[in-house]
Amino acid sequence: MNRKKVVLGITTLFLLLMAGQAFAAGGDGISAAIAKQLAVAPESVQVNAAPGYLGIPGGPHVGTLLAFGWALWVGWIFSTVGAFGGVMAAVGHMSVYGLGAYAKSFPKIMNADGKLMNAPLNSTITDSVRASNQMLVGLSSVISTFTYYRMKRLVLPLGIALGLGSILGAFGSATLTAGKLNFSSYQGYFGIFVLMLGLYLTWETSPAGQRSKSKAKEAAKAFEAAVKSKKTDGGAAPTGVQILKFTPTICQFTFCGVEFSFNPLLPFLGGLVIASIAAFLGVGGGFLLVPFITSVTQLPMYLAAGTSALAVLVSMITGITTLMLHGVMVDWQLVGIELAGVAVGSIVGPYTSRFFSDLWLKRIFILLALYVGVDYVLRGFFNYRIFG
Repeated sequence: MNRKKVVLGITTLFLLLMAGQAFAAGGDGISAAIAKQLAVAPESVQVNAAPGYLGIPGGPHVGTLLAFGWALWVGWIFSTVGAFGGVMAAVGHMSVYGLGAYAKSFPKIMNADGKLMNAPLNSTITDSVRASNQMLVGLSSVISTFTYYRMKRLVLPLGIALGLGSILGAFGSATLTAGKLNFSSYQGYFGIFVLMLGLYLTWETSPAGQRSKSKAKEAAKAFEAAVKSKKTDGGAAPTGVQILKFTPTICQFTFCGVEFSFNPLLPFLGGLVIASIAAFLGVGGGFLLVPFITSVTQLPMYLAAGTSALAVLVSMITGITTLMLHGVMVDWQLVGIELAGVAVGSIVGPYTSRFFSDLWLKRIFILLALYVGVDYVLRGFFNYRIFG
């Protein structure tokens, strides 16, 4: 079967699933949210202004080129590194598009009992950003999973074990937090998790951290040498993943002549915890899955990207479905443009990743994590911006 037709088919299936969730969420949700906002803070909505994001009067308008260009970057970074797509999607929605500042323009209000509560539109925009982030990563993970599987750079049993745990984690977290998050708190916690990840990866790429990754280093060098000695024209790597043994208690496989093994129960539990955190943050979870895969199982980044994509796909479908069934809304005009950009970036990413060294991929990851982490902690908890 033609590869392009397969990619088009699974991409169309994903988009149809998302459209189905839109109908399930109902079309009157945003009108109800605006009515609630007007009831508690009538001056906060510019009722005579032109509709913007989500159809809210006076809401931000995001340019087509900006949305497509940023989504292209989201698709490329996720499909190249196997992570940070959701984080970059969140940065786009919160900072680049200005949705974060707009959500904060609806501060907490006092209810009849004298207690502070989240403004209806603040929570609506926060959950919308979370769901939109996951949709972009979901499409990227569909394309990336298929591409890496074809290139024999995906450990299928590991991805399935992570994915099964992700179903439970994503469902529980999305169910408990839908409609309850204030944007400032969401942004602050988002920054904490990303900052901790950047600090951990800084240690991991240090001499001490590198000494603990002997197998991953050996496999990475073997793969880089194979690419240099034989051009693949974007096809399968010269030596791919070969499964040797798979049971409920152990999985053994080789990559570039190096043998690896793991207990499937460990990634199942890891997927559960990681998906819980990712669903809370409204991201794919690749930024936690990749260090988990490279650290706990000692796999090189060349395998981590594809395996992470499969686990993220399962988590995204679960998380998005749960949020939508709880009435979360997205701006489909904006998301449609972004999905087109993500599709292009996701197709290009797997073929460009082989031109980057294993260590430098992680260092790019670290720079992004440290900046985003510090900036969002300051914005969310202290209302301080590093720039502007």
